[in-house]
Amino acid sequence: MQHLSIVTTGGTIDKIYFDDKSAYEIGDPQIGKILEALGVAFTFDVLPALRKDSLHLDESDRDLLRRLIEAQPHRHVLVTHGTDTMVETAAVLKDIEGKVIVLTGALNPARFQGSDAVFNIGCAVGAVQTLPDGVYIAMNGRIWNPAHVRKNRDANRFESIA
Repeated sequence: MQHLSIVTTGGTIDKIYFDDKSAYEIGDPQIGKILEALGVAFTFDVLPALRKDSLHLDESDRDLLRRLIEAQPHRHVLVTHGTDTMVETAAVLKDIEGKVIVLTGALNPARFQGSDAVFNIGCAVGAVQTLPDGVYIAMNGRIWNPAHVRKNRDANRFESIA
């Protein structure tokens, strides 16, 4: 992989919290800063598509993402996304041809000490350059088929479904 197209949608990975009552806003995408700090050996561009919690994404948002991804000239696409509706977005992207699309996010904001953001991004970057064309989810140290995974909100992790 020479180049990675990164599409950002917001979600917890980019959240900025202001108080103990959980008031927040979606900040600037953090993934570019993370990849620069890691000194990755490929070029990338960050395309900020949305700044929303994934619970607020609707059909028109997902259509926008699909059109944006289809328009990318590069085969490798990483999408940062909120974890609550990541599976639903993956379903909308599943039949895009000629691309490897990996969705990832974080259960804690990237700005938080001990966030899973850097780990999930690393897993997603490894996945996007080694998997065949298709749509995948990279969370909790695993690469998931979106048709066979769900977020377990009580346990705050992704898990297999039959």
